[in-house]
Amino acid sequence: MSEILKSVEDHYEVRGLLDAILDALRATGKDTNALQPIDLAPVDEFHVRGREATIELAALARLPPNLHVLDVGCGLGGSARYLASAHGCQMTGVDLTHEYIEVATALAKLVGLSAAVTFQQGSALDLPFNDNSFDVAWTEHAQMNIEDKIRFYGEIARVLKPKGTFVFHDVFQGPSGAPHFPVPWAEQTSISFLATPERVRQILDEAGFQIIHWIDATPPAITWFDGAIERLRTTGPLPLGLHLLMGKTSQLKFTNQMQNLKENRVVMIQAVVRKT
Repeated sequence: MSEILKSVEDHYEVRGLLDAILDALRATGKDTNALQPIDLAPVDEFHVRGREATIELAALARLPPNLHVLDVGCGLGGSARYLASAHGCQMTGVDLTHEYIEVATALAKLVGLSAAVTFQQGSALDLPFNDNSFDVAWTEHAQMNIEDKIRFYGEIARVLKPKGTFVFHDVFQGPSGAPHFPVPWAEQTSISFLATPERVRQILDEAGFQIIHWIDATPPAITWFDGAIERLRTTGPLPLGLHLLMGKTSQLKFTNQMQNLKENRVVMIQAVVRKT
């Protein structure tokens, strides 16, 4: 593993994460032996607007049941579990962080989705799957830590079947300069690799993708952050939340990301593209 990949994995690793999540669930009154996927949404949807954005993106993609979907950078598997339970997809998740894969697998078992969702550790730059393996590739907030965008999107194209669909919700470089750090995906610049939307569109075109939908999701992201920051100020963090993943600097990361969005230092894009 390269030094950068190791640094990325170290950034996301949280020792004792599963126990922390189970303790937080109990603190909110949940029976950890009778969980539903929605019970995990405050912590297992590690992206802007959380479950709301996942539902919106799936509706935009119009996913029918029984598709084999690859979630690249799956994190704790929240999106994968939602697509399996709500859309009847057969899900495979891959993530660089070993602990995330262990926790994702355990949480899938707890909500009774082990047969529909599987997870394995791997790099998005060298996906451990054969060519033309998946109907759909899905990613939310993964490519910000990947410097080689051409290889990243090329790997997704490789594992998709002909006319397969690639669906993403991601953070890109805005026109107003570098973001304020720390942010949720990086404490500092060494593992942050933002590309502009224009550059990503060019790479997708060169990789053989046709754009079906391309939506600026920045305004609703700002509204969401305003609400999240206000709740933190008034009530403090709830037992179960993304702060379990972001550590001691979680509030600063949230504040910085809100400022980055408002200052056009980062932009949010939702897109559906098709392999031609």
